[in-house]
Amino acid sequence: MPLFEYKAVAPSGETVRGTMEAGSEELVIAKLQEGGNIPIAAYAAGKGGFNLDALRLKRRGMNVREVGQFTQQLAILLGAGLPLDRSLQVLLELAENDRIRLTVTAIRDLVREGGSLSEALDAQHGSFSRLFINMVRAGEIGGSLDVTLERLADYLERSKDLKDSVVSAMIYPIMLMVLAGGSLVLLLVYVIPQFTPIFEDLGGDLPLITKIVLAVGGVLQHFWWGLIGLSVLGVALFRRMLANPQQRLRWDTRVLGMRWVGDLVAKIEIARLTRTLGTLLTNGVPLLSGLSIARNVMTNSLLRQTVEDTAKKVKTGGGLAQNLAESGHFPRLALQMISVGEETGQLDVMLMKVADTYDKEVRTTIDRLLAIFTPVITLLMAVLIGTIVMSVLMAIMGINELVG
Repeated sequence: MPLFEYKAVAPSGETVRGTMEAGSEELVIAKLQEGGNIPIAAYAAGKGGFNLDALRLKRRGMNVREVGQFTQQLAILLGAGLPLDRSLQVLLELAENDRIRLTVTAIRDLVREGGSLSEALDAQHGSFSRLFINMVRAGEIGGSLDVTLERLADYLERSKDLKDSVVSAMIYPIMLMVLAGGSLVLLLVYVIPQFTPIFEDLGGDLPLITKIVLAVGGVLQHFWWGLIGLSVLGVALFRRMLANPQQRLRWDTRVLGMRWVGDLVAKIEIARLTRTLGTLLTNGVPLLSGLSIARNVMTNSLLRQTVEDTAKKVKTGGGLAQNLAESGHFPRLALQMISVGEETGQLDVMLMKVADTYDKEVRTTIDRLLAIFTPVITLLMAVLIGTIVMSVLMAIMGINELVG
């Protein structure tokens, strides 16, 4: 009897994989359903992979913008009184591309087969985060799925706005650095070497600064491939270093200790943590579970470890603000606001206010850094170009004096 591989969602909500002997794929699916499982895919063993739709979903899940749009539209439809099945069908008809259509179809089919929305989302190959799935599950338990989805849509929008503001702010300085670097390379590789034969024909000892500029230009002109290779190797070694948890922890600790940069990173991380945790608490997720989920949105391993340690301390007693304060990595303003929220029983509300406060501070800090960074880059560019031009002029003047 042929051997089939399968993937299904168990009654507990976990995704399971395995093999089964059966006469056909249909019999595999039937046996899975008899056991209370929700089949996702079944195929002959050794064929190497799922069906085409599953492969496309795994390779091309919904992006952040599409997830946000899906969440907002589903919240509106459910709020209008449409059943979940009908709402998903409407979203399927509104799908803008095949990627969204495949994902929504898979979610709808799993829901029609008796699965919950959170289970269906969990089966979509990572398109939806653990935060998203846990909030939906809490909304289903509390009977307020439409309200939960509205809050999720707002959360996704605010998180995207913060990320976009950081990226947008960095576009101009990055372009400035690229143009400045390109201009310097053009001077050193194509312009300065034109003077080398002249200097050699006229003879004479060149000034030290001219020798340095010509040497740098020669290296860039003849060994550019080596510099690129060293750069690629450096990036690869750096990424490998960050893959080591202990070295990543040391690096993240060093980053937080940097002037200006560390302060900006801390504010971004605090805004992410408090907004995520506040949204989870608002939707009825317990504090300990919320901390376990929220810490995963943080990219700095030191702060993430701090939150993990805090969750353990909260479990044994003590307030959130008190335990966060013991780490020494969170600013007093955030701690005071969290403490007030605990005392008044409005921790979720105060966490959202902390997030709004630090969102504004992040934008202010970025604006200040750019106000300093842009003229510094411009001044540095002027100094470097001036140095190159001066080296050529000094060499020409020195040769003229020898000839005269």
